[in-house]
Amino acid sequence: MVRGPAGRRLPCARPGDGAAAYNAVVIDIIVRIAINAAALLAAVELVPGISFDFGSEWWKLALVALLLGVINTYLRPIVKLLALPINLLTMGLVGLVINTAMVLLLAVASDQLRLGFTIHGWPVGAFSPEVVWAAFLASIVISVVALALSLVVGQRRVLGVRV
Repeated sequence: MVRGPAGRRLPCARPGDGAAAYNAVVIDIIVRIAINAAALLAAVELVPGISFDFGSEWWKLALVALLLGVINTYLRPIVKLLALPINLLTMGLVGLVINTAMVLLLAVASDQLRLGFTIHGWPVGAFSPEVVWAAFLASIVISVVALALSLVVGQRRVLGVRV
């Protein structure tokens, strides 16, 4: 039986699976990073103002995709829970604001690590309405592309629900 860091059984692990279950979890993580990377590249190509200068260093793309995955996995659910009362009043529109904020946070983290992901030159340049608008559009593109690729690739989780 494969156990996670807290001693809990891993989601895809069944008794007696051993290394096979661990390999499946690692492959799921790699597939998720690849989906995030493709969604980021789609946002860079489709949304004006989003730029990602990773040159020939593909590891920068992988690291930004990993950052996006970590932000979406650990930080976004906490923010959504804290915003639940407002989310109920606005019938879910706060979710768009939260996704926009996560893309802005990704740009800040990328700037701190010197990875090259910027939105209209921000966080180095001035913060303006164009930055927020571009982050909003990028969050929509990233969500749609990631959902579509998850469905095509056969990812086991779509929108946080095991399928």
